[in-house]
Amino acid sequence: MTTEQQAGCSIRLPEQSSAAQLAVLQVHQRDNVLVALQALQVGEPLPAPFSHLSAQTAVPAGHKLALTAIAAGEPVLKYGFAIGRATQPIAAGEHVHSHNLATALSGTIEYSYTGCQAPALSFPADLPQSFQGYRRSNGKVGTRNELWIINTVGCVNRAAMRVAEQARQHYADLLALNNIDGVHAFTHPFGCSQLGDDLDHTRQLLAGLIQHPNAGAVLILGLGCENNQLARLLQACPDVDSSRIRAFNAQQVEDEVEQGLAAVGELLQLMANDQRSACPVSDLVLGMKCGGSDGFSGLTANALVGRTADLLAAAGGKVVLTETPEMFGAEQVFMARAANQQVFADLVTLVNDFKQYFIDNQQPVYENPSPGNKDGGLTTLEEKSLGAIQKGGSAVVQQIIRYGEQAHAAGLTLLEGPGNDAVSSTALTAAGATLLLFTTGRGTPLGFPAPTVKIASNSNLAARKPQWIDYDAGQLLQVGQDAQQFTGQFFRYLLAVASGERTRNEISDNREIAIWKNGVTL
Repeated sequence: MTTEQQAGCSIRLPEQSSAAQLAVLQVHQRDNVLVALQALQVGEPLPAPFSHLSAQTAVPAGHKLALTAIAAGEPVLKYGFAIGRATQPIAAGEHVHSHNLATALSGTIEYSYTGCQAPALSFPADLPQSFQGYRRSNGKVGTRNELWIINTVGCVNRAAMRVAEQARQHYADLLALNNIDGVHAFTHPFGCSQLGDDLDHTRQLLAGLIQHPNAGAVLILGLGCENNQLARLLQACPDVDSSRIRAFNAQQVEDEVEQGLAAVGELLQLMANDQRSACPVSDLVLGMKCGGSDGFSGLTANALVGRTADLLAAAGGKVVLTETPEMFGAEQVFMARAANQQVFADLVTLVNDFKQYFIDNQQPVYENPSPGNKDGGLTTLEEKSLGAIQKGGSAVVQQIIRYGEQAHAAGLTLLEGPGNDAVSSTALTAAGATLLLFTTGRGTPLGFPAPTVKIASNSNLAARKPQWIDYDAGQLLQVGQDAQQFTGQFFRYLLAVASGERTRNEISDNREIAIWKNGVTL
């Protein structure tokens, strides 16, 4: 990669004057493929400036076709980068996919630090600079005021759920107050029969949730004999207001549900005095995630989220991005934006450690994209990763954190985590994200403890699944859309969500957590 290529992946969205007739898009001026924005039939002519071409084969929407003839072994370029090599000669206008394109990734890669090449960012004067949030005693700001029930071990899952269910009925009058947003139990199957790093991961993840500013109070429910001992978990939570915590082991009380219900009542009385107040946008923490990507994800939804990340970074807020294996093949873009040599070294270690995790488990490092991704038009891991990292925008990478750790630096933080939607989104929440921006080309009803804004990469998904989707980024390809104005509108919507407007996952009560289990079970 050249220095220019490493620094970022600029996307050329269609000009307003030609968007109404647009059937294909050249993402970057260096690309030798186009993206079909609608299904193309054999022989169908392409619009200007590609009118010298016609589709030589049928091309599904979101898939690629060759802009020029590509020889066998030649790099195929998208986003201005190689996304693999042609496995056979490809004629101009021919469909480019798994039958004639393969990854060029294999083995390990040597990296070298060349300094930070990130562009300067500025926050537009015409955008709001505050939202209505809950300022906590430790200075952090929540976007919700909820009571969370966290259990140390899966053995008390049902007890935690019963406490939450009964609390919603028993304390209905308190919960009707505008400043209390609900009581939710976040259960999991772990906490016992775990050892070493695996147990530490569970403890750290739960500690991150307990210390989350969207939790105005927390009830921690233990069993008593589990490996994840309640006392150790509390020690891992130094950044909490102890008056807002209640904790006990079920084995040490007569009726754990009755005891839990009484504790919830005490905590809700305290929360009843909490009020929203004006907070600067720099107090926001956004977690960026993509799930079920398609050929449009990197062009619309991920690019929109990336521009939003740049806005928040420019304002001094925090942006957290994870899914380490979905950086493979594009990690050098982030390395070129490392704030300093230590951050660069931490990122190299993060990437290499995750590759070793695959190798240790005898799995291919580059076994990606998924069948759903391929059906949506993605062919190789390089292509998927280059689209996925659009969510990180162009800001300086300020911090690298490991699974279960919390983000502290303003700007862009990269978090260790797998690509799995539930595991990585939970890790983002535990890292401190008070809003999750979840882009998708295929759709999912999943939701998490933090409000989860679902952003469709294509308008068809948004129309088919309005109960899942909060925002339609497919509009970016409609006539008259301006990317900067559209991003400003989206940013205003996010501030409304941060100030209390509910997301689809909240309305449907789709909330859960998943913990990364990567060790032995006794």
